[in-house]
Amino acid sequence: MKTINRFIAALSLTALTLSAEAQQDSLGIKIGQMIEIGFPKAEVDPLVLEEVRQGKVGAVIIFEKNIPATNSFNGLKKITWTYQNAAPIPLLISIDQEGGRVNRLKPKYGFPSSITAEAMGKSKLDSVRFYSESTAATLAGLGININFAPVVDLAINRDNPIIAKVGRAFSANEDSVAMMAKEVVKAHRKYGVLTALKHFPGHGSSKDDTHKGLTDVTTTWQDRELKPYKDLIDSGYVDGVMTSHIVHRTLEPDGHPGTLSDDILTGILRNKLHFDGVVFSDDMQMHAITKHYSLEEAIRMAINAGVDIMTFSNNIAGSDARTSDKVHSIIRAMVERGEIKPERIDQSFRRIMRMKSKLITKDISTAYNQQILALQKELDTANQTLTEYKDVIEKARKKKEKRSRKKKK
Repeated sequence: MKTINRFIAALSLTALTLSAEAQQDSLGIKIGQMIEIGFPKAEVDPLVLEEVRQGKVGAVIIFEKNIPATNSFNGLKKITWTYQNAAPIPLLISIDQEGGRVNRLKPKYGFPSSITAEAMGKSKLDSVRFYSESTAATLAGLGININFAPVVDLAINRDNPIIAKVGRAFSANEDSVAMMAKEVVKAHRKYGVLTALKHFPGHGSSKDDTHKGLTDVTTTWQDRELKPYKDLIDSGYVDGVMTSHIVHRTLEPDGHPGTLSDDILTGILRNKLHFDGVVFSDDMQMHAITKHYSLEEAIRMAINAGVDIMTFSNNIAGSDARTSDKVHSIIRAMVERGEIKPERIDQSFRRIMRMKSKLITKDISTAYNQQILALQKELDTANQTLTEYKDVIEKARKKKEKRSRKKKK
């Protein structure tokens, strides 16, 4: 814990001592860490790059549109490296790489094949481990450090158009889902990649798609949909949690989507399940949000409900494009007007820094190991040189003694 706290302090200090080019006050830096943005093409976007450099965005998300059609691995690696290298604070670079339908890194781009969660659920745990490690190793190599997976929704409604019907759920059984999800998380951690469980508090019983509008689960949702979250939180296998835009009028009497609900996020996830890690919003540009709430209203409600990082994918047809600069300005104005308390921003900032400290720890550990190997190599070379030098000295000594004996004769 002391080590992690030192990393948080170091990251916080970094945040407050940016280069002159990216210098901002501490509030601006903290707000920037709460924003995740998508970019339009399979290339570095100059506007997003500048916002990253200025500390106005703390995370970027990768979609299939961002993958170069040829030389895909190297091309995508160059994109992530460029963004990461520009960031004054380590950047979260995310992707939805579940396998099956939700699969950005497809074999046609030269990436390993994958299977759906449903297919893994019907297989042995070894299959879950194999495909999860294959995914995690690929992400690590690309510089993608967080996967918005595994899905821990239960396949309660087999006709659910966005979960069960497209194979995104492991099972309808909560214990099986928790068991398999744990293996996915463990495989990712093995390669230094973070994960985020989704979609809280459970999307598996829904009848509709939140990409297209409000989805009410008041009469279909079941308490057991929380079980995978509880089990994984209690056992320490949760890095982050992604919210759902579902409506549950018993859990949230005002009928707001889960992403905007203090009762659901703070009341259940924070207070009942005792999760104090990073909460990501599902895409704030889904129509379940944009058709019913203004941008300003959605941002205010999400932050006050307990969301730490808001995602604006710029990937939803019919939704206006959002820049981190615009979102950043909106949040700052709300803090200055007292609509969002500075303490609430501080809470999210500390959680995000704690998450990013895991990435820094991994990087530093790797760097130390590389230094040790380099020093060991230098030492081996020096020892070899010393041995060779001793051999030369010994041969010269023997040769000199031999000449000396001949002269005496």
